Amino acid sequence: MTMAEAKRAIVAVLYRDALPPRLGEIEELAEVRLTKADGLAEALVGADVLYQWHSFSPALRANWSAASSLTWVHVSAAGVSELLFDDLVDSDIVYTNSRGVLSRAIAEFALGFVLDIAKDAQGSLRLQQGRRWQHRITRKIQGQRTLVVGTGSIGREIASLFGAVGLRVSGAARSSRPGDAYFDVVHSSRDLALVVHDFDYVVLAAPLTDDTQGLVDADVLSAMKPTAHLINVGRGGLVHTDALVDALRSGSIAGAALDVVHPEPLPEEHPLWAMGNVILTPHMSGDTEGYLEDLDGVFVDNLQRFIRGERLLNIVDKRLGFVPGP
Repeated sequence: MTMAEAKRAIVAVLYRDALPPRLGEIEELAEVRLTKADGLAEALVGADVLYQWHSFSPALRANWSAASSLTWVHVSAAGVSELLFDDLVDSDIVYTNSRGVLSRAIAEFALGFVLDIAKDAQGSLRLQQGRRWQHRITRKIQGQRTLVVGTGSIGREIASLFGAVGLRVSGAARSSRPGDAYFDVVHSSRDLALVVHDFDYVVLAAPLTDDTQGLVDADVLSAMKPTAHLINVGRGGLVHTDALVDALRSGSIAGAALDVVHPEPLPEEHPLWAMGNVILTPHMSGDTEGYLEDLDGVFVDNLQRFIRGERLLNIVDKRLGFVPGP
């Protein structure tokens, strides 16, 4: 693509409520068509690029027949497997995501969960609300063992941060390998039920794919230490929710800290809400001040590359459902 051709590129920007914060820069680089989901078909006609600022909208699938001229789709999220469908996967369209932008924030959130659990912050809050002065003994995290399931950008950031405060960190990925700069050792995720008994914390940070759907099931949960905690900052579908409820009720595991659940949002009557050994947050681990500008910046950077005819960053392997690691 020549510079002249690229300047005439047509970018359909799919949004829901707020517009991308760096929209002015995008408009300087290309012809922009702003659209919500109900107008996507019209906006796609003749468009070269779809910028899916409305991260999890299924509108592209519903309007696929209008996308005949698309060459590139960018999604302002890291997890994209829910958005992929056969026609898109089989096409020549380059698909990119926002991998890496939120990794540090998510790692900090996961560490916050560990500290909350180890120092019994929830118990302190309950005692404070009851105006009770009750001394307790808490747990130190130094030397405790963590298994991070998912060794991509988020998993490596978690491992780096956890290691810095003295936690011993192993990983689990599609295939096993000796340790590296981030993990003592990396196990195969297919062997979770065989290895989880060694760990105090099991942290889920994997993408949701056909291989990882329901990865943490009754067998894995029953194999965990009864003093262990499950932490999920990945996707709710990684966990078999009914099995988790059973494990929490029976004391098979000590507790869980969940930023993501399945189904999501969690129904008001769901038993997880009322469990004293569960911490719930509403899928917010990556959402820090300024994060929208950071997400938008990935697309602006890639659009500049697109104009120059350079290779784009964060190209998703559409058959795997994520950006392959190094």
